[in-house]
Amino acid sequence: MTPTWWGLCMPRRHQKANISLPKSVHRIVSRGKEYFYFQKGRGTENPGSRIALPKDPHSPEFWAAIQQLRGASISMPADTFSAVLDEWILQLRASGELTDGTISFYEQSSQIARKAWGALSPRGLKPLHVQAVMNGLSGKPGAANNFLSTMRSFSKWARLNEHIDANLTEGITPRKSENGHKPWTVAQIEAAKEKLSGVVRRGVILYLYTGMRGSDAVRVGPEHIDEGGFALTTQKKKRAVYCPILPELEEEMKSWDMSPPGPFLQQEGRKAGNKYTRKLFSRHFAEQRDQIPELAGVTLHGLRCTAVIRLRRAGLSIGQIGDIVGMSMATIERYCRFVDKKASGKAALAALIKSEKKPPTVKRRKTVKQKPSDII
Repeated sequence: MTPTWWGLCMPRRHQKANISLPKSVHRIVSRGKEYFYFQKGRGTENPGSRIALPKDPHSPEFWAAIQQLRGASISMPADTFSAVLDEWILQLRASGELTDGTISFYEQSSQIARKAWGALSPRGLKPLHVQAVMNGLSGKPGAANNFLSTMRSFSKWARLNEHIDANLTEGITPRKSENGHKPWTVAQIEAAKEKLSGVVRRGVILYLYTGMRGSDAVRVGPEHIDEGGFALTTQKKKRAVYCPILPELEEEMKSWDMSPPGPFLQQEGRKAGNKYTRKLFSRHFAEQRDQIPELAGVTLHGLRCTAVIRLRRAGLSIGQIGDIVGMSMATIERYCRFVDKKASGKAALAALIKSEKKPPTVKRRKTVKQKPSDII
């Protein structure tokens, strides 16, 4: 199609960089061009100096500059474990494929490895070294499993990029944890509905009846509604899911304002209308939760487990639940293992009781045919 004269005269619409920026990094647009700069304490009484960053937020140089300004050591010799770890983190940020929360998780969990092996060559590391760190975290199964998960991702990348010769986590199994995120009880759910207020209560309802991850719950809004459900791509796994709006949630949503664009969960008070991050919403939830005795110890992620169990009890298969909540089949099976065993046990008991109540079979007496000579 030949462009019209007015189409040629219209200014080009600038496309924003689709990337999550870390703390102290800010983006501005001036005359259609995009600029990034680093400044600590922006908006406070004592802001730091504003330092320009490289223009391309998807380049390793962009993130290397941020690391340096944040005080991270990137002067380690190139053949050390610490330098390879830095390269991995920089490439994760530059790719734009993972959320900032996931990358921060990797950064935090890898600090143990950096302290232990930072100045060593990565080629000298073996699974026994990773296992030794795991053994040192025997009293902290959660931290041990986080470390193992990070090392698995790092090892896969490092081997592909020829920094190591073998998988550093081969043969290492996660720690068993008796704690973790527990599902909420009926009493806890009722207490939350009754005593939580404002956007925090709305968020809990959204978590409960959808099973969404926190990173998705803070993004979902009216624009995601499609024929009685929420259709969206998950932030963490980039997986397309379709979550039906259950009758209980539909009833709650009748009082929600559907007119403004943006997510259902928006900040209140001084920052009214601003979007939430997963961490900020969790913090605001914790502030209200800690004032309610019935909710002691509960977590938002526990509601994800609660939602999965509710769907399983409703008769949905593990595959169907995965399509709704965007969770792996292994995780769903882990969440539902007790529920499935309990349901199976009840079914077996019902069958046993039914068999015991079955009336005994009455055997018919064999009829002896009389001979004519026996009849008097």
